[in-house]
Amino acid sequence: MPRAYWVNTFRSVSDPERLAAYAELAGPAMRAAGGRFLARGPAAAAFESGRTERTTLIEFPSVEAAVAAYHSPGYQEALAALGDAAERDIRIVEALDDA
Repeated sequence: MPRAYWVNTFRSVSDPERLAAYAELAGPAMRAAGGRFLARGPAAAAFESGRTERTTLIEFPSVEAAVAAYHSPGYQEALAALGDAAERDIRIVEALDDA
């Protein structure tokens, strides 16, 4: 089963304190679901329609594990803490191979 990547890009953040509360909860929820953080922070460069806001890249053992992480009680608690404090785009993509 191929690995999967969770790509979370922030378009805007209106409340950094609520974002911090979200991050405190989301990190442990992602790790508990088998996620491994590969990158997290402001983008080093952005092109075309990209923005340099916060971006997170998390590796999961499978698409199913990543989707389950999103729906997990721990991550839903993190989402509740974030509320409408940020505009984001989350995508889960399957790895090309399992090498």
